[in-house]
Amino acid sequence: MSEETLSRQLVVFSLGDEEYALPITQVHEIIRFTEPRSVASSDPSVRGVISLRGKILPVYDLATRLGVEHSDVAEAKIVIVETGDDMAGVVVDDVEEVITVDASQLDEAPTAGGRAIDGIVKIGDRLVVLLDPEGIVGAVPTAPAADAAPDEAADGVRTAA
Repeated sequence: MSEETLSRQLVVFSLGDEEYALPITQVHEIIRFTEPRSVASSDPSVRGVISLRGKILPVYDLATRLGVEHSDVAEAKIVIVETGDDMAGVVVDDVEEVITVDASQLDEAPTAGGRAIDGIVKIGDRLVVLLDPEGIVGAVPTAPAADAAPDEAADGVRTAA
């Protein structure tokens, strides 16, 4: 593969003191936080649903999904992520910047990261966790799966099937 093929544009955002990124090709848009309408769910990361131009989208608390600590921020944003034919929103503390990185700045994700982490981006002395949109949005257990494995859902540990 050429270097050009491996360069990517990323949307960098924060959760607490940590920085994360998503590929810009899978970020549909970024909107101001509005409290989602609550829906019943066995997944604690489900914040609810919003209507975006007439389309109902699920909204997930990304910090809960990743198991990281953060405080509620008044200026939170919802990043609308596209995965395949679906879209969903993820709540982040703030959107920092859009950056272009090349292959030399990307490292493979540690195996302990699971499905949600696609890699680590090195930007000077910063380390930014590159997330896999399919892993963070697509990893939502359905109600039957959560009922079938309550121990996994309760402690937040999910394994890829």
